[in-house]
Amino acid sequence: MATVTTTPSGRWEAVEHLVTSLRGGDVRALARAISLVENDAPAAAAVLSACFPYTGQALRIGLTGAPGSGKSTLVDRLAAYYRAEQETVGIVAVDPTSPFTGGAILGDRIRMQSHHADPGLYIRSMATRGFLGGLASTTADIASVVEASGKTRLLIETVGVGQDEVDIVRLADVTVVVLVPGLGDDVQSIKAGILEIADIFVVNKSDREGADRVEREIRAMQSLGGHGKGWVPPVVRTVATTGEGTAALAEAIDRCVDSFRKAGKLEEKRTAAWQARLVEMIRQKLVRELVRHRLGRAELESHARAVAARQEDPYRLVDGLVRGLLDLHRDDGSV
Repeated sequence: MATVTTTPSGRWEAVEHLVTSLRGGDVRALARAISLVENDAPAAAAVLSACFPYTGQALRIGLTGAPGSGKSTLVDRLAAYYRAEQETVGIVAVDPTSPFTGGAILGDRIRMQSHHADPGLYIRSMATRGFLGGLASTTADIASVVEASGKTRLLIETVGVGQDEVDIVRLADVTVVVLVPGLGDDVQSIKAGILEIADIFVVNKSDREGADRVEREIRAMQSLGGHGKGWVPPVVRTVATTGEGTAALAEAIDRCVDSFRKAGKLEEKRTAAWQARLVEMIRQKLVRELVRHRLGRAELESHARAVAARQEDPYRLVDGLVRGLLDLHRDDGSV
């Protein structure tokens, strides 16, 4: 497989070969492309640009919930269901970050080893690397690369999340919130942001005592919210370890997508997601350019010391740095 070089012309040539290979089913090429993006290599933007024309058709399903709710096992079962239906599947599993290596603790991949020989399914674990919100900073980009390889279903599993870690809603077409009985105060575990983002509720491990109470509390909270005539998130019971309820979950996802499409909500969600991503991409680009052209590490430390000593106003400092960066690019014709 071609190595992505550092010269612009060679980089584009190698990127085109890489994307052609991953489109043709080369798993090593797909893994290489994802690594370039995840590590923010010089060729990362070119890889994403080359993959972009092949995205936008897959259904992105986000699964989120508290640690220990059985998300990974449920993802495994749902992937098996879709493969039996002849759908190609990509799984992006966001794992906690190892404090020793900085990489993903590969618990999710270990639990999904039964699919390792299936060419129609690709699994990628990635570390949060300190990024909050249940995802990693490059999850959306990696999902695009996996989709470009021809996968028709993307299952995106967040790291175990709390009430306010709801970034998955900006990435997924359908968001599944996984709950389990026995977490103590069940209402506390599902209220606030995590409740509001759900398109479908799953009560997993529903063979346990307390499953009825969790479902009753979800429905009681829904009655207070008022959904009008729109989609009302259904409650699906599953036992992921046995596969019970997997078909019902897949059917609920299909009904949800059909409802969103008819109401124009699917396009609306994707537009809103891209609006948020474009703002984030602009922010990241500005930071890179600022560091590269205007602010080295030593200078940053100097400013930080001055601000900490109340010798410099951070608000005026940042305003001046950004204005100086924009002026620099105007002078060289970049903007």
